[in-house]
Amino acid sequence: MKVIWGFCLVLAVLLWGGAARAGVLVDRISSFPNWDRKPPIAVAKGDLVYPDWMGGSWNVASTLVDLAAPLAPNIVTPGFESNRQYLQQPVLFKVRFQPQKNIGLFGNLRDKKVKKIVADRTFNGLNIAKAYLGDGGVLSVKVDPNNPNRQITILKGDRQLISIVTSRGTQTPNRDEFVSAEISQQVFRGETDIYLNEVETTTAYRVIGGRENGDSASKSIEADQVTAIYLSPQDPDYFAAGGHPVALYRYRLELLPAE
Repeated sequence: MKVIWGFCLVLAVLLWGGAARAGVLVDRISSFPNWDRKPPIAVAKGDLVYPDWMGGSWNVASTLVDLAAPLAPNIVTPGFESNRQYLQQPVLFKVRFQPQKNIGLFGNLRDKKVKKIVADRTFNGLNIAKAYLGDGGVLSVKVDPNNPNRQITILKGDRQLISIVTSRGTQTPNRDEFVSAEISQQVFRGETDIYLNEVETTTAYRVIGGRENGDSASKSIEADQVTAIYLSPQDPDYFAAGGHPVALYRYRLELLPAE
């Protein structure tokens, strides 16, 4: 269960529109670990659209650089202490972002000149799952064809993780930066038990090099990411938490073009 819990925290990475109040998300990253509530973001509709410079395939190194349990010792989430073993240990996987496919009866009549960049959620989710659980630990990742905000990960041993994005916000401080925040309801179903929680992932991406001359080989992306865990109303400690996050994890992401 501890390994599965750690994977649940990370699965939201790079699977992310809605607008957020100016400056809120940028300031949120810099205020870690002093988070006391969820960000003021909108109900999630459709898919998250990324800037054009995120298009393509990437080799990712995700490194846990810090973690905090704001309500400890009274409230500590399962697996929090065991996750310390991942500090400064890069986890490697591949992801890709691609033009959004037209959906609907009249999709072929839509403006094809505008290609919005979105995550390949099935490809990304499967690769991230395998990086944390091993090739034999995950059987498949399925994304609802009618709703990109609903995803099911089928795990070994008749277990599954259901993740539903409920709210999302984005900000673009400048043309080389992009910030997103997403809150998901997660349900982990085991053979006999069910675990529920809410997960917020706020990420600030920065593109480096390769933009001016179109040299994609010299382009890279860095990101600062914070994942926050909130208790679900079904948890006996829900009211005691008072809407505060019960666990915070900060990651450094490095994305290099994949050949």
